[in-house]
Amino acid sequence: MSARPDICLVGVAKSFGVDGRRVEAVAPINVRLAGGQMTALVGPSGCGKSTLLRLIAGLEATTEGTITIGAETPDALRRRAGLAMAFQDPALLPWRTVEGNVALGRALARKPRDPKVVRDLIALVGLSGFEGRRPAELSGGMQQRVAIARALAGEPELLLLDEPFAAVDALTRDRLNTELPPLWEARGASSVLVTHSVAEAVRLSDRILVLTPRPARIAADIAVPLPRPRGAEVLASRAFRALCAEVTEALRVHQYPDTVAAQ
Repeated sequence: MSARPDICLVGVAKSFGVDGRRVEAVAPINVRLAGGQMTALVGPSGCGKSTLLRLIAGLEATTEGTITIGAETPDALRRRAGLAMAFQDPALLPWRTVEGNVALGRALARKPRDPKVVRDLIALVGLSGFEGRRPAELSGGMQQRVAIARALAGEPELLLLDEPFAAVDALTRDRLNTELPPLWEARGASSVLVTHSVAEAVRLSDRILVLTPRPARIAADIAVPLPRPRGAEVLASRAFRALCAEVTEALRVHQYPDTVAAQ
């Protein structure tokens, strides 16, 4: 299997039973996400972004349709530890040190024990000197960097990120948006990011899928052809602002269709 697998969704839908009735969370979706790229999913709260991510991860079963990652199902990829996830909650083990939490990522992925790889990742996320600290001794932003390092320690072919920076302050979020993308880009993983931030989606991704209110459908498919790295000069550019405006308008049109029709 390629280290940069495409993600292919064919007729993928998901519904849940709630109080004796069926609630449709994801409408049938057909899309192929290119291997080695970062794709962002944006949409209103409760639209099904995280559900779609969990379907791709194989943590939820589809009601209809199929998902393949390269030549494998999500379950097969997960069973051989080919994917990793990072959530809004870092979910670090409180009794383990920073080094122990990052090393756990390799153990769960059934990778050989390698203290050098672990320490190099800790250095890459800017936490050298904190190897022996436990999560309670770290700020929220530092804990999130440990969680990202843990996800990368397993050398995943697919990296799934569910609002990984939402719980940190704005300055820390900006720093993480700058410092962390080179880590997963250098490793060539295919990546999917769920975020509520339009600017973050444009800053981090190669492609943005705008989702409708529940049930989630793809309302817009927007390429992000901005150069990398995306530092201050790119963020201040007219092209960056134009893409943010395009994504925002796609969200507005599909979230508030009545107001658009009335104009």
